[in-house]
Amino acid sequence: MVYTEVKEKNGKKYYYRVLSVRKNGKVTKRRVYLGVNLKKDLAEKEKKADKELMLLSTLLTNDEIKELNKIKKTKDRKKEDNQSKYEAFVSLFTYDSTNIEGNTFSLQETAQLLFEGVTPRKSLREINEITNHKEAFDFLLRYKGDLNKNFILKLHKLVTKNTLKPELKNQVGRYRTLQVYIRGTNWLPPKPSEVPKEMSYLLSWYSKNKTKLHPLILATYFHSAFETIHPFIDGNGRVGRLLINFILHKNKYPMINILNKEKHIYYESLEESHLNGNLIPLVKFLLDLLRKEKIQF
Repeated sequence: MVYTEVKEKNGKKYYYRVLSVRKNGKVTKRRVYLGVNLKKDLAEKEKKADKELMLLSTLLTNDEIKELNKIKKTKDRKKEDNQSKYEAFVSLFTYDSTNIEGNTFSLQETAQLLFEGVTPRKSLREINEITNHKEAFDFLLRYKGDLNKNFILKLHKLVTKNTLKPELKNQVGRYRTLQVYIRGTNWLPPKPSEVPKEMSYLLSWYSKNKTKLHPLILATYFHSAFETIHPFIDGNGRVGRLLINFILHKNKYPMINILNKEKHIYYESLEESHLNGNLIPLVKFLLDLLRKEKIQF
């Protein structure tokens, strides 16, 4: 993730733009010096440094941006049965996002539980994961504000209620107070004490860049950084994918459903962004999903 670091020496404040990348289980940082005692021109220097560090604004070609604009316009022009489209998308999104995390519901079972009240012979935890995801999605649709800490914590509370072990119930709707470890990866999320600071940096970055970057780049970077921080004891993937769609939806773009059958591509793209700071595979993966999405919700 990218943030501004201030160091004080001999009564002066020295500003640096920092790119934090996890590599081989350790955090490496690249810095660009911005200047001393900056005030008026800090934002402009940060913008210039961000281009030098990550070249975010160049992740999409002009042709790809034009293609995305067409996708957006097509969505706006379509006249459809919104309720049936909503039910179809929510069923798919809930099915895939929970299955990625190990839920065993089928797509048909998901749809029947959510919209027909038919409860299959599954564990109560899995049933709650399905109904919780829809409740969180509905909250996202009703929410009129912008990304902030309270909104993210509320999504987490809705996603994880009645799904965690009794000893972890105090972790619902709050940043984790325990260290977490990720199976199948060689990087370690930050310590619990670092999570609030890292999330504050990320939300500050979002506020500064939400009108400067294309919404797909904005959503991609935010998702990668969010999953790197892994701010919760559980539910990071589901909340993170909800946040991708919140950013796209807020900017009038269709939402994205990451298919469970393509989770290996998704995880490989995330891993590349985590370890090497390379967002290109993740941007291209999400762009391809937008191209192929049959339900433009």
